[in-house]
Amino acid sequence: MIADMMPGTEEQLQKEMTSAYVGIDPTADSLHIGHLVSVMMLKHLQRAGHRPIALVGGATGMIGDPSMKSAERNLLDEATLRHNQDSIKKQLSKFLDFDSDAPNAAKLVNNYDWMKDYSFLNFIRDIGKHITVNYMMAKESVKKRLSRESSVGMSFTEFSYQLLQGYDYMYLYEHEGCRLQMGGTDQWGNITTGTELIRRKLGGEAFALTCPLITKADGGKFGKTESGNVWLDRRYTSPYKFYQFWLNVSDDDAAKYIKIFTDLPKDEIDALIKEQEEAPHLRPLQKRLAKEVTVMVHSQEDYDAAVEASNILFGNSTSEALKHLDEQTLLDVFNGVPQFEVSREDLSAGVKAIDLFTEKAAIFPSKGEMRKLVQSGGISVNKEKLTDQDMVIDCSSLLDEKYLLVQRGKKNYYLLIVK
Repeated sequence: MIADMMPGTEEQLQKEMTSAYVGIDPTADSLHIGHLVSVMMLKHLQRAGHRPIALVGGATGMIGDPSMKSAERNLLDEATLRHNQDSIKKQLSKFLDFDSDAPNAAKLVNNYDWMKDYSFLNFIRDIGKHITVNYMMAKESVKKRLSRESSVGMSFTEFSYQLLQGYDYMYLYEHEGCRLQMGGTDQWGNITTGTELIRRKLGGEAFALTCPLITKADGGKFGKTESGNVWLDRRYTSPYKFYQFWLNVSDDDAAKYIKIFTDLPKDEIDALIKEQEEAPHLRPLQKRLAKEVTVMVHSQEDYDAAVEASNILFGNSTSEALKHLDEQTLLDVFNGVPQFEVSREDLSAGVKAIDLFTEKAAIFPSKGEMRKLVQSGGISVNKEKLTDQDMVIDCSSLLDEKYLLVQRGKKNYYLLIVK
């Protein structure tokens, strides 16, 4: 998990309980799995007896960090930022202990609180004079942004970002005794601006530690799917989809991610990697990774429900399991299967299966073909074998009072939606 650290960092951590912080951008009211790396760093830090500080960038979030970004971001108003901060703290509480009396209880701070009344004149007089433009221009994030062949360039607002982040570090150094800032490798320039400011203005010593940016083995962006980010909040990514994301990572990625996103001891991870090499088709690494992360972010119940939902799709589960699915999970599980709409009116009076699946919804091309399939036991409705083509189906058969699942053979599913 470690990419770089300043000389003396390890000695500082071994010497005494150390307060360390990670900055989190509050542009949404949920973290996504891209944030999980730095959250896991804070979690490890607290487990080792140190004190984690999560800094929500309410002020810097209004500006935008040029690191790795190709465009400026939208600015948020204060009410939105406060809402996002509260939601993020709730999520972080699953990983960090904020509430105990322990000396290393975690703390959440928002840089908006100390930036909002700081006048521009005071800022450039107190802070700006300690850091030269040459020093700022030498930073990788600035050089990259300026060298892009684009007429957009880089605004003064974004250029000043590293000064603001540097000031955050200095503020926490003075007010929270913070001696270490952690982040992804793209943050190295911003973090070291802070250590430099602390050295020049206060004559103090502070440290930097970065973790590698998480990538996928195929070069794609980690945590992005076709439908966007994988979020920690179930409103944006259901526990089932969350579980499926980890279950479907490649073997190489699973071997890497299990070391970063779980608390499993090294010997257990080594044993799982060996198991995977011997029987890759059983996917022990992916299964364990998906379990650990889903339970950590959601709950054991959500994990169990996700496993049960996965079994439904792959054929070996009961109608009982299907009835237990909530509507969102049902739609997630059968996302992409052919769907047909039928009217509630038709179903209210009751309709024969053979008429429903050929005339009202063209699942089968002809009644003759459907009869043959019924005789050979090849059709199921809501996971129960259809033994009589003339069976009457009405609204009492619906899942969530709205859906009917038709299965043809082992793998072909169709979803009827009653409108």
